[in-house]
Amino acid sequence: MDDLSQFVPKVHFEQIPIKNLVSNQEYQRNISIKHVQRAAAHFDPYQINPVKVSRRDGVNYVFNGQHTIEIVALVSNSRETPVWCMIYDDLEYEHEADIFANQQKYVKPLLPYEIFMANIEAGSDKQLIIRDLVESYGLKISSKSAPGHICAVATLESIYDRYGYHVLDRVLRLMVGTWEGVTQSLSANMLNGLARLVYAYGDSLKEDMFKEKLSRVSIKELVRAANERRAGSLGFAEAMLIFYNKKTHATALEWNVLYTTKVGKGRIDQEGIQADRDEMVEEPEMDAGEQMNMFTEEDI
Repeated sequence: MDDLSQFVPKVHFEQIPIKNLVSNQEYQRNISIKHVQRAAAHFDPYQINPVKVSRRDGVNYVFNGQHTIEIVALVSNSRETPVWCMIYDDLEYEHEADIFANQQKYVKPLLPYEIFMANIEAGSDKQLIIRDLVESYGLKISSKSAPGHICAVATLESIYDRYGYHVLDRVLRLMVGTWEGVTQSLSANMLNGLARLVYAYGDSLKEDMFKEKLSRVSIKELVRAANERRAGSLGFAEAMLIFYNKKTHATALEWNVLYTTKVGKGRIDQEGIQADRDEMVEEPEMDAGEQMNMFTEEDI
């Protein structure tokens, strides 16, 4: 029988108190306090991977997992807390640095669609609500572009998180009623652009008028107009607003509202109740992908 030991790392596992771990090597990056705080707020012990440790001269040098130990220390409020460590006894400093630099070289990250579907299997309320809402309009969340298929999974989650269930509901209703699910209408920029309009103008945006006016505009023409305005979803929001306001005077929507409406950072439930609506968003809330990776890729 062939010797298979060459394919198995020579390691052993120990629980080591955080206070006995050292992670000040030059090749390590600086600790991100913001990342540690965000990950701690979503702490799940089942997501923790063993910390990789090189034991040299009796010292336990962490070469992967420095953020993990800081997250555990913060959550437990103690550096006496032990963490599982995968210990290498035969590494030199240069070898540690090489492993640190190249350990993610051939790792394939999860796609938003894969994370979304994993959350569906896990019974996550948010993903189930979004899926059911999408399917209620005859659409499908998919990894492949096709009529009636939405590939912009992260965008659906972002709209739900930032604006609420009812805004996402209205965005999908307007998309289907205006462009009948043609592939290009369900892009991330289109969805985000319309979400900006729906959130900014609320009931002042008349659905019948939107469908009537925008259905006369091809997606190709709308994309061209958006790109001429500016990059990203704001360009699409502006382009839609131009066509909506065309030959409209008494009911025209005011442009300044699009730029002055602030997006709340509070969580939003299915009933559309949003806390802190007038507080500016400083950064997006941690999504499912970050939660799955917060203990695996923070040291890269």
